[in-house]
Amino acid sequence: MLKKIRFWLALVFWVSLTILFLDFTGGLHAYLGWMAKMQFLPAILSLNIGVILFVLALTFLLGRVYCSVICPMGVFQDFVSRIAGRFKKRRFAFKDKKLSTRLYILGVFVLCLIFFAPVADLIAPYSAYGRMINSLFQPVYSWLHNICASIAEHYESYAVYRVDVWIKSGLTFGIALVTFIVISVWSWKAGRGYCNTVCPVGTVLGLISTKSVFKVNINADKCVNCGLCEKNCKAQALDYKSHKIDYSRCVACMNCIDVCKKSAIDFGRCKSEKAETKATPEVDDSLRKTLTTTALLAAASVVKAQEKTVDGGLAIIEDKIIPEREIPVKPAGARGFKHFSNHCTACQLCVAQCPNGVLRPSSNLATFMQPEMSFERGYCRPECTRCSEVCPTGAIEKITREEKASIRAGHAVWIKQNCLPVAEGVKCGNCAQHCPSGAITMVPLDGNPDILIPSVDTERCLGCGACEHLCPVRPFSAIYVEGNLVHGDF
Repeated sequence: MLKKIRFWLALVFWVSLTILFLDFTGGLHAYLGWMAKMQFLPAILSLNIGVILFVLALTFLLGRVYCSVICPMGVFQDFVSRIAGRFKKRRFAFKDKKLSTRLYILGVFVLCLIFFAPVADLIAPYSAYGRMINSLFQPVYSWLHNICASIAEHYESYAVYRVDVWIKSGLTFGIALVTFIVISVWSWKAGRGYCNTVCPVGTVLGLISTKSVFKVNINADKCVNCGLCEKNCKAQALDYKSHKIDYSRCVACMNCIDVCKKSAIDFGRCKSEKAETKATPEVDDSLRKTLTTTALLAAASVVKAQEKTVDGGLAIIEDKIIPEREIPVKPAGARGFKHFSNHCTACQLCVAQCPNGVLRPSSNLATFMQPEMSFERGYCRPECTRCSEVCPTGAIEKITREEKASIRAGHAVWIKQNCLPVAEGVKCGNCAQHCPSGAITMVPLDGNPDILIPSVDTERCLGCGACEHLCPVRPFSAIYVEGNLVHGDF
């Protein structure tokens, strides 16, 4: 019964979080968004004390239930391992892994989190899973959605609409693909190998779980040493010969209880010090290590806290080339470049749910895979606050439409030699006509009333990118947006 409860809860969390990353409409966030905020590392980076205390208390009470139920990467490993079990049953064996190795990896992770976040983002479980779904599976989901839209159109129904299917970043796609392959192969062969070797969240919670109130216990008097429990332990944490369990790796999946035919294994409080076995003596001061590690993570959060378009179905419009921005444009609500880069884990939930196609992963080394704005496919509409609503880490703080209309995330820069009125003597004014904040006005060039050029009021410019997106000049726009290091208000 315990295994069934855990299985169905894990399935609900995993499917819901996966759908949240696939959903491009944003309609499901109101119902499922709280699951993203339940993730441990985003909660630490956003200093969400309620979630942090809940996860720590849950682990202290029941062990690493978070890893086996709430974490989508953990459940994904179980899914792959379950498929592998169809081909080769009872394939696991106890491995006496040293806790020190995991602590070293955790230490490196914390240092990277403070000084060079992109490396830490590569192994953060929630972020890695989000990138896999957003980069690999959302395009497939959108393509299937478009097939449904085509069928609906055939029957003169427009209840389902078409969406663009595109790869937002080739480099991020490659990393997501490598992550997917590595985790899948690792899980196929070793079950929870990533969880109990690399994952920083697993290491932190593993230290607490050694002192948990309720644990999986082996009754040596009832055990007949059949070995079924060890062969089915996907964490490779159970040694049936010595009747020991490495509680720092046990994820409370209840597989061992389910397969034991002699009822020699149960889940409850340890009845004596003898019954509470440990695989390694290194976890005696686990509580101190856990508090230290959590403090380091909290300190880290404070310190770091294209397909072609057709004009009217006739003329092919040349693709725009992305300008080289000195400062990337971050979404309104990010407060500025430093705040955003210090809190973002590159999970790309905001990228997945951006309705305007503006957000995409960065290829810049300093902010690698973190979202930034680019305006080849659209612009950041003043009435849209979707990214601020879905961000689980506080990298993009929640704002209202009224607040967004006064936030200066960037400023437009005019390039004289590219502008149509100057280069070809053709009247234009597209940028001024479509500027939602009225920051661009057309003025005579050197007093010549026949040639009007744009003049940008940087104090009124929002950095929304409407001017850059709608500029007809190809491949380099005559006007583009530079980001502001600190977002200002009117």
